[in-house]
Amino acid sequence: MIDFLMEVFKEYTSDEAVIWKNNIFYYNWLYEKVIFWKENISKEGIKKGEVVVIEADFSPNSIALFLALADKNCIILPLTKSVKNKKQEFLEIAQAEKIITIDEDDNITFDKLSFQATHEFYNELKKKNHPGLILFSSGSTGKSKAALHDLSGILEKFKIRKKKMRTITFLLYDHIGGVNTLLYVLSNGGTVITIQDRNPDSVFKLVQDYKAELIPTSPTFINLILISEAYKRYDLNSLKIVTYGTEPMPESTLKKFSEIFPNIKLQQTYGLSEIGILRSKSKSNDSLWVKIGGEGFETRVVNGLLEVKAKSAMIGYLNAPSPFTQDGWFMTGDLVEVNGEFIKILGRKSEIINVGGEKVYPAEVESVILEIDKVAEVTVYGERNPITGNIVCAKVKLKEYIDKKEFITTLKKYCNKKLQSFKVPIKVFIDDKEQFSDRFKKVRKTD
Repeated sequence: MIDFLMEVFKEYTSDEAVIWKNNIFYYNWLYEKVIFWKENISKEGIKKGEVVVIEADFSPNSIALFLALADKNCIILPLTKSVKNKKQEFLEIAQAEKIITIDEDDNITFDKLSFQATHEFYNELKKKNHPGLILFSSGSTGKSKAALHDLSGILEKFKIRKKKMRTITFLLYDHIGGVNTLLYVLSNGGTVITIQDRNPDSVFKLVQDYKAELIPTSPTFINLILISEAYKRYDLNSLKIVTYGTEPMPESTLKKFSEIFPNIKLQQTYGLSEIGILRSKSKSNDSLWVKIGGEGFETRVVNGLLEVKAKSAMIGYLNAPSPFTQDGWFMTGDLVEVNGEFIKILGRKSEIINVGGEKVYPAEVESVILEIDKVAEVTVYGERNPITGNIVCAKVKLKEYIDKKEFITTLKKYCNKKLQSFKVPIKVFIDDKEQFSDRFKKVRKTD
């Protein structure tokens, strides 16, 4: 199943594979470690087709174990500390049978769990003799859904060689973007640069120290980079590409970032836990228009909503009804605008605010508010109203203390100049709390 990766490891035997806590692990080490774990997971009683949890972040052993379990045709459930409050719920939904815990020093513990994996989708994988991958959605506005993938389908697209790059693993180990980053880097003989602290200074220090070329991240983190001005404190000449996805990008944030980093290619990506990451091409560095699809993906827009047909699509949810149409298209729930080959993602249908029959897209209002100098973060959402159905509300985190009443007046005046009246926030709340999750994705309030 991973023979093509092992061939890459042999080809780049003396190259840097993984950088972890200032230690360098070469491809010959990774090759031998995968073989070691393939032998030892059997000794630990892990059998083909079992549901196995890896509780870890990116580390040398977590990477080698992931590959060894895939080769063993196990069904892998990666979990990080970001979901610790939901861990028990996730174990139950997945019917996890074994758990491998990897601590901060890369030490490993094997344990047996009391669940029995009987879901019908698991039987499909066992019959095919294929490995599986379970990914939970972030569930920021509802219950987390467990997407089960045939991992062989995800691995397939990485058999085509692309560019070898030194890459920061910013997106988490249990996120589709994190899995995609890992497999992309390893399949091309690149270097996985792991991080312990996901803050701008820590990330940029690693870019400087290890000559990172690529950072896959989120709009939320790009905004944090701008606020922190950490880019002024490090040598970032090696950095060539920053990709962003997971949520809509405020246009004002994109333009600021592209002005500060004219020599860094900004690339919007699109992917979901259920279908994987699509190939994408941004119209330009400061444009939200993007072309997606190709290489096993087809796209179409139905009633303004994006639908995707993917070879690497999940088998289905373990705990929810099928989100596929009868002819096999995944209904993303994302509203889009179309311009020839390009689309612009406007936001989730569930997050759109209906004000007296008019649609308000939170990302558009957030982009305008972020243009105001004193604003660090903003989240726009709807609140029910007996007259208009909903009103627009904004929760704002400020960069520094200023008079709240004065600021709210300034914000509304600015929005009135830039937006149609029904889009201007009626209620504005000042809040010092961070507005994003451990996955660096904005946490939205929806009715």
